[in-house]
Amino acid sequence: MNKNKILQKDYTLSSLYYQIKLPLDLEILIPADDPVRLLSAFVEGMELSALYKTYGKIKKNQASPRQLFKIIIYASMNRIYSSRDIETACHRDINFMYLLEGKPVPDHATIARFISLHFSKCSKNTLAEVSNILLEIGEISGKSVFIDGTKLESVANKYTFVWKRSVTKNCQKLFEKISDLIRECEVLYGIQIVYHDQISLHTLKRMRKKLYRIKKQEDISFVHGKGKRKTPLQRSIETLESYIQKLKEYIKKIHLCGTRNSYSKTDPDATFMRMKEDAMMNGQLKPAYNLQHGVDSEYITWIDISAKPTDTGTLIPFLKDMEKHLSSYYIVVVFRDPLQGLYYY
Repeated sequence: MNKNKILQKDYTLSSLYYQIKLPLDLEILIPADDPVRLLSAFVEGMELSALYKTYGKIKKNQASPRQLFKIIIYASMNRIYSSRDIETACHRDINFMYLLEGKPVPDHATIARFISLHFSKCSKNTLAEVSNILLEIGEISGKSVFIDGTKLESVANKYTFVWKRSVTKNCQKLFEKISDLIRECEVLYGIQIVYHDQISLHTLKRMRKKLYRIKKQEDISFVHGKGKRKTPLQRSIETLESYIQKLKEYIKKIHLCGTRNSYSKTDPDATFMRMKEDAMMNGQLKPAYNLQHGVDSEYITWIDISAKPTDTGTLIPFLKDMEKHLSSYYIVVVFRDPLQGLYYY
């Protein structure tokens, strides 16, 4: 008779060829020269006061804004940009676990909110703090900056263009139709709408209000469908309603264009530009952004994104923005384009 009583369950039965081991410290698993250690030490030396000001309240037992900032930077270093992919990496990659310092893994919604609601508001201040630290430790000179630009294509479709010149031309034609309609309504219904030959959206709304008042006074009912004859008042009101909607659309498009000549419907911030990559070899315009960056001692010290398609209108805003945020005062500005040459600032 077997008298040995097994009190402890054999936990290795579920795994055929593996034995359960206690988890090792991440400090041992990560090499001493791994870039994640340099990133963590550098971010720990930053204040990140602008980032913390974007928070009203920071919850405990969750990843702090500093840790989320480390995760976003390290993910970009490894070309991981999706919030869901970053969440997956935090569950599987020991380098991301090292940056979390034992805190729970943030979900993809938290990561996306951090990028869009918090980090986007203080990105320039954060970049300025990084450049100032590099200047203090002697990694950059702070005297000469090399400026170059490139165009980044937007993810918007290339056929979603809106041209400001075309919209302005159609808007002028619409105002001609509106003028004809107003003169017709003034003759038919005996109302006075336009004063000093000035027509605006507010004028059309006042005219619509008067026409509906006439409809109520004369007790006119609108008809719809095949075989129904519409009254002149109904046709006038329906035409006026279509003109109002079209005018609102044109005003919105012109407002979105601003000083630009075009924009994309699916990405209103993108402007149509000529790209270096021209597969059709016909100079096709594509929605893109004009990225300007300044380099000092192989470090990118400043970045600016502009909607202007050419570099001629981006230099002065770039220099003023850089002077506003950086503590260093660059004397010599060198351009990559030989036609621009040197610029003493």
